Amino acid sequence: MKYETLHRMWRLGAIAVGASMTLSAFAVQAEVVFHRGNTGEPETLDPHRTSTTYEAHILHDLLEGLVVHAADGSLAPGAAESWEISEDGLQYVFKIRDDARWSNGDPVTAEDFAFSLQRILTPDTGAKYANILYPIRDAEKINNGEVPADQLGVAALDEKTLQITLEAPTPFFLELLTHQTGLPVHKGQVEAHGDDFVQPENYVSNGAYKLEEVVPQAHIKSVRNEFHWDKDNIQVDTVFYYPTEDRAAALRRFQAGEIHVNNDVPQDQVRWMRENIADEFKASPRLGTYYYALDMRDPDLADARVRQALSMAIDREFLVEEITGAGQVPAYSFVPPGTNNYDEPAIADYAKLSMIDREEEAIALLTDAGFGPDNPLELEIRYNTSENHKQVALAIADMWAPLGVEVKLLNTDVATHYGYLRDKGEFQVARAGWIGDYNDPQNFLFMVESDNAGFNYANYNSAEYDALMDQAAATIDLDERAKILRQAEELFMADLPFIPIYHYVNLELVSEKVEGWEQNLQGRHLTRYVKLEQ
Repeated sequence: MKYETLHRMWRLGAIAVGASMTLSAFAVQAEVVFHRGNTGEPETLDPHRTSTTYEAHILHDLLEGLVVHAADGSLAPGAAESWEISEDGLQYVFKIRDDARWSNGDPVTAEDFAFSLQRILTPDTGAKYANILYPIRDAEKINNGEVPADQLGVAALDEKTLQITLEAPTPFFLELLTHQTGLPVHKGQVEAHGDDFVQPENYVSNGAYKLEEVVPQAHIKSVRNEFHWDKDNIQVDTVFYYPTEDRAAALRRFQAGEIHVNNDVPQDQVRWMRENIADEFKASPRLGTYYYALDMRDPDLADARVRQALSMAIDREFLVEEITGAGQVPAYSFVPPGTNNYDEPAIADYAKLSMIDREEEAIALLTDAGFGPDNPLELEIRYNTSENHKQVALAIADMWAPLGVEVKLLNTDVATHYGYLRDKGEFQVARAGWIGDYNDPQNFLFMVESDNAGFNYANYNSAEYDALMDQAAATIDLDERAKILRQAEELFMADLPFIPIYHYVNLELVSEKVEGWEQNLQGRHLTRYVKLEQ
């Protein structure tokens, strides 16, 4: 309605208004739409079957755990407004917010969380990440089918009080609950629709947003949950998540104003971004490791001398300076430096040797293992589609060439790549990366425990390693625990089921229109904290 028309109606008395009413009352609030690049297509929006950060970024907008990460990455109350921990560290009692609601208006209850924790640990759910919750009493036995799910150490004491009992004191347990495995699902929808509860028409969420539309390989759309307890402090009304596997294309979309943020960048354009869009290109430390998994079932890779030779020949300094070029740190350990509850990672012995010396030693190891000009080692490197991953794979293939290693490359989309690894498809070398779900060395070292089917891509099986990890899990003293975990990592670096290549940094494109997007170690950014300049 034009101002002149409105003014005539006012003068003619066609609009009955009080003397205090102004024209601003007729203004319509513009919808705030946030366009968010997500670097990959999610496999699922079932939080109990998720396994990648591509899903986590969306799930943490749709669903809210007992504890969440604040904008700066620190712990903050989520669906639980408070909690108490017993003196022996074995019992946690959470008070659920009185005003916590699902997107259909149902109250969020302690029983919702009890049901959800039992569901993810039930073997039939097939949760790849279930072992993250093993600190809860009887969780591992339930997940292994040894006892029924109702024996889990979780109890709804009343509608708004949840009690969780642990097997042993776990100093990082609250951090565990910020992970997507701790997110709740709506019991009624799961029981009514089964696996189809994840469809937009059936998805009931308790987070700041609710699912509205899923268009595969195009976008996922969510809209503000009008029942969320913090709705008055949330500005963004609608979020679009785009799978931006092509980082160069994402940069072009960002420059054109089609997306506000993207959580990765084309590495070959880092220098250009620093020179031309320095205010919008963000780089900061991240708790994570980029690595190559080696399939221990492959006859050629079953020999530790071969695995060590391949690791030695990788010039990590060249990779991070000339290929990635965004401040990544060469990785000579699997656990990143500076990880909480850890003194110093187990650094590879050859870290300080020159590349010439390392290459000579690598050739000698391969010769001892029976490989040489008359019997070259032939390997295939698998990687998920990304120009960044391709450049790293090509560079490493060149570094292995002087050893007489012949390399082929195979790329697939991200869902196919990780699905193949989790489903135990045969391979030789596979690119992967791990972003810490919580800041503790256990979150890196647990990946190659023999019973970790979801993430032990290497199919590593060491009774000695498993025993050390079990011993660490039962050790209350943090200093003593750190020593045991260090022994486990030393064994890891000797056996090398994974070859650490570099430690991550957050590389993000953030529009100057975006406020509240704070850099943090885990790269966790909930849309509810974002504000857009209008």
